[in-house]
Amino acid sequence: MDVFFESGITMLGSIQALGQGLVLPMKAVTFLGSEEFFLLILPALYWCIDSALGFRVALILLIGNSLNGALKLIFHSPRPYWVSTEVKAFAAETSFGAPSGHAQIAAGVWGMIATTVRRGWVWLLCLSLIFLIGFSRLYLGVHFPHDVIFGWLFGAITLGILLLLWKPLANLIGEQSLGNRFLIALGGSFVLILVELVPYLWLRVNFTLPQSWLDFAMAGGTADRLPNPVSLEGAWSNAGAFFGLMAGFIWLSQRGGIDVSGKLGHRLARYVVGLLGVLLIWRGLSVVFGLLSFNELITYLLRYLRYALTGFWISAAAPLLFIRLKWMNRGA
Repeated sequence: MDVFFESGITMLGSIQALGQGLVLPMKAVTFLGSEEFFLLILPALYWCIDSALGFRVALILLIGNSLNGALKLIFHSPRPYWVSTEVKAFAAETSFGAPSGHAQIAAGVWGMIATTVRRGWVWLLCLSLIFLIGFSRLYLGVHFPHDVIFGWLFGAITLGILLLLWKPLANLIGEQSLGNRFLIALGGSFVLILVELVPYLWLRVNFTLPQSWLDFAMAGGTADRLPNPVSLEGAWSNAGAFFGLMAGFIWLSQRGGIDVSGKLGHRLARYVVGLLGVLLIWRGLSVVFGLLSFNELITYLLRYLRYALTGFWISAAAPLLFIRLKWMNRGA
């Protein structure tokens, strides 16, 4: 085994020696960097607190997810419990290890919130969450230390680039016709697929999953989530959500945008009803499509559609429903 991995395993052993009493707290912390958590928090931000911040967070989440998927395929690195029984698998993942997606997304999303709100206590809270989410991945045995460090690094770089380019790109897109804006959104979603498609195709030809990784994962008690790292599911999910969110935001902005201020009761009603719609589309279509049998390409296209509809519901359809119900006002 590589010396780099051996030193990481030694460090993980020291962290896991803190005891199994931390398993549930660390799983709760790691949830704060998961897709499911952001599916809960993004609508609250966009519908009830600050729509501009919610939109920024959504974009860095989706762009960061796509970059992380591409980087995982490029590095095609194992997770600790795939190469050693010395690391306890308190959680299980099927994708490659480096860089840590939770660490990368935490740095991007919570960093975006901190740099936008710009208050001392928010900075402290966000930086603490970024560190704790990364630490939780080490304790749970799903990442080497270098996976987490790389995740933080790539997350910070993504955040910096997006903040630097935000105004120039917004001005450029704002100068385009409505039709061109939709084409830009569609083209952007295809770019997100392409960044993962290239390394995916290379691995399909040049990579064979080591049997030892499967054996170690089985020995670690994760037979229900064995390594299956060469996949494009995430790419189509991110791309679909990106197009749906962008298309909805563009369409709604053309109609004046939204004003998320209002009574607390109205804000709560927006969140509850809107989230029910998210779950109905995101989960409901997953169940329906899962009952049908298609080839791989059609399956991916249906995944794109499901996530696009979810994104469009969040950014446009739900707000228009709230306006009609008089729970929300149009923008000035």
